[in-house]
Amino acid sequence: MGLYRNTVPLILLVLFFALPGVQNAWAGPPTDQLRDGVERVVAVLKDPALRGEAKVNERNAAVNRVADEIFDFGETAKQALGLHWAKRTPAEHEEFVHLFTELLQHTYLSKVDQYNTEMTFHDDMVDGTQAVVRTTLLLGKGGGVSLDYRMHYSRSRWQVYDVSFNGISLLASYRSQFNRILRTDTYEGLVARLKSRQLEFAASAARSAGGQ
Repeated sequence: MGLYRNTVPLILLVLFFALPGVQNAWAGPPTDQLRDGVERVVAVLKDPALRGEAKVNERNAAVNRVADEIFDFGETAKQALGLHWAKRTPAEHEEFVHLFTELLQHTYLSKVDQYNTEMTFHDDMVDGTQAVVRTTLLLGKGGGVSLDYRMHYSRSRWQVYDVSFNGISLLASYRSQFNRILRTDTYEGLVARLKSRQLEFAASAARSAGGQ
C-alpha cells in the first residue's frame, strides 16, 4: 500500500471546501475570509470554461491558486513534522514544504469537485493571532457534523493551518504518520516517499493532459 493511502477517513476529503450555506451567528474576520475563499472556489468549479475532464488540470490549478491564499501550507508542514522540523536545514524546510503542499493539493484539493456538500458557517473564537472558525457540514436528511477550521493571522490575513472533523485533526493525523515513519526510517527515507508520490501525481497529470 502506498504512503498515506486510506490513512485519513474519507470524510476529510470534503473538509477543505464545501458549498457555503446560511450564516446563523455573529462572525468576525476569520470567518469572513474563509467564507470568501470558499465562494471563490465554488465560482471556479461552476465556471463553464473550466468544466469537463479535459479541463481537470486547469481547474485544479485554479483551485490551488485560491487555496494558497486560504491555507498556510508552510505552517501545516512545519507542525506536521513536529520536533523533527528543528533538526532540518532551511533548504530542507523549503523542500519539505513544497512536497507536503503537493501532497495535500493532489490528495484533497484535486477531489473537491467530486462533492456537492453544504457547509453552514457559525461563529469564530479569536485569541490574539489564533482563531477557530466553527461550521457544520450537512450530510443529507437533515444531519450534520461539526467542522472546525484552525486559523492564524499570517501575511496580513487569516489563514487555515488545520481542519478538525469530530475531533479528528488533519494535521495531527499527518504528524502521527510522519513520527511512525521516522521511528524506523531516516528523514531522507521520508522525503523519498514524498518524492515517489510526487512522481505519481506528475504521471497522473500527464495522462490527463494527454486525453485533452
